[in-house]
Amino acid sequence: MSFISTSQDVLFLVLAFCALWLTVFLVWFLYYAIMTVKQTYQTVHQIKNKIDAVDEVISFIREKVTSTASYLTLIISAVRKIIDLLGNDDKEKKTKKKK
Repeated sequence: MSFISTSQDVLFLVLAFCALWLTVFLVWFLYYAIMTVKQTYQTVHQIKNKIDAVDEVISFIREKVTSTASYLTLIISAVRKIIDLLGNDDKEKKTKKKK
């Protein structure tokens, strides 16, 4: 009772080895494909976090600039009034000296 008695047994043995090697190759391929997808996901996630951080900083700066701009208009109008008052005092002093 020999294990390989006909050419059909040899064919089945070769087909079994081919199926085994095909399975090993598919498992290896799937492993690397899954690892590539995982690394891509992690990279995209890190990029998204950095973009969110930059957006947060830009929003913070925009908020500070707009609040400063509203105060800046008040400061500018106050400085103009002070300059007008000081300018009027100088003109009044000059007109008093001429008399």
